[in-house]
Amino acid sequence: MSVDERRIAVIGTGKIGEALIKGLCASGWRKPGEIVATDIHPERLQSIKERCGVETTDNNREAIKDVALIVLAVKPQDLPALLEEIGDAVTSKQTILSVAAAVKTASIEKHLAEGVPVVRAMPNTPATVQEGMAGICAGSHAGEEHLALAEEVLRHLGDVVRVHEDAMDAVTAVSGSGPAYFALLAEAMIEAGLLLGLSREISTRLVVQTMYGTAKLLRDEHIHPVELRENVTSPGGTTIRAIRELERAGIRAAFLNAIQAAMERSRELGGDD
Repeated sequence: MSVDERRIAVIGTGKIGEALIKGLCASGWRKPGEIVATDIHPERLQSIKERCGVETTDNNREAIKDVALIVLAVKPQDLPALLEEIGDAVTSKQTILSVAAAVKTASIEKHLAEGVPVVRAMPNTPATVQEGMAGICAGSHAGEEHLALAEEVLRHLGDVVRVHEDAMDAVTAVSGSGPAYFALLAEAMIEAGLLLGLSREISTRLVVQTMYGTAKLLRDEHIHPVELRENVTSPGGTTIRAIRELERAGIRAAFLNAIQAAMERSRELGGDD
């Protein structure tokens, strides 16, 4: 079977699938007619077709016929049934990119013909606003060209790092679950603002913009977190008093323990192959 190198099939149009389609179309990297989307929910397909102009179908086998890249953007529990459906129709000329959390490449490969390249990715929620972070790793048949393709696709949702598959559980714990940690911190800071007499609206604006600006400083100016913290912390000032209380509460140990627990849970969910 010949494939069209520019065609992409996105199976599943949930948050990540939809974000990917929007990102690819908005950037112009792919034309809407070069993308086909599938989903079990007709209303989602209709919505994505109206907003992005891509091809849509409810037939997964039909969707993957001549595409170069097949993006599996379904829930992890739905992936085995999907692979049983399309597995024998995928060829080694196509690349599989899975964004199903905790599902190992070997678990995907056992449903496919020998030699089919599989790339596993772990994007996070900010991908929906094209500011996400994804870790990717190669399956046993994926080479540089397959990783490069996956990387190019996912860069339309934010940044990408390559890791060995053994490190994917750590990626899940740090960046996959990471938005929840920041949301919890934001929630606590907003509540503190209320305690100090600020309105919820003002407290929220103060916290969210401060987090956003700090992230941009760390990323765009390549400032180390320690340097940034020291720049804000004056001797005998307000910040050092606050930092002392956070350290007394054991905030560093709490984060270390929390992220370690998240990694262990990711391993449990991934199971053994």
